[in-house]
Amino acid sequence: MHQAINGCEERMKKTLASLKEGFASLRTGRASASLFDRIRVDYYGEKSPLNQVANISIPEARLIVIQPWDKNLIGEIEKAIRSSELSLNPSNDGKVIRINIPPLTEERRKELVKLAKAQAEQSRVAVRNIRRDGNEELKKLLKDGELTEDEESKYGEELQKLTDGYISKLNVALEEKEKEILEQ
Repeated sequence: MHQAINGCEERMKKTLASLKEGFASLRTGRASASLFDRIRVDYYGEKSPLNQVANISIPEARLIVIQPWDKNLIGEIEKAIRSSELSLNPSNDGKVIRINIPPLTEERRKELVKLAKAQAEQSRVAVRNIRRDGNEELKKLLKDGELTEDEESKYGEELQKLTDGYISKLNVALEEKEKEILEQ
């Protein structure tokens, strides 16, 4: 496989990983530690990821328990969760923070599915743009005499197969997320 195509594949992998990361922060009706991946807590003047200053556990399907390693952080953690876009209401007993995950309303589920579809479409467009860049690079290599027409055609087909594969992976990720959002 040509290095131009390898570069495109790396970029497509990153696009897929980015979509999955974006999906992880979409709240479903189920408790998940990944909801807090983007939450940063002020820890002695440093903005630290929540999972680096506390233990996050899921004892029940709709309950999250956060146990800070430093009890003085409870207020900071609660503040960070309340100010996030998760719309969660944490409560604490002085030792741990408990968060009940309320079931999603039908309207909210539809909003989240729309959001997931929009994120997936952005990722599909990104993959197609990567394919376009790869094809342009192949044409340039052909023009510069570094590839024959047969090689350019063969690599173009490989790039199309790669693109189709990643579009398919993006669609599967979207289907899984939709299913997760819509389940009660």
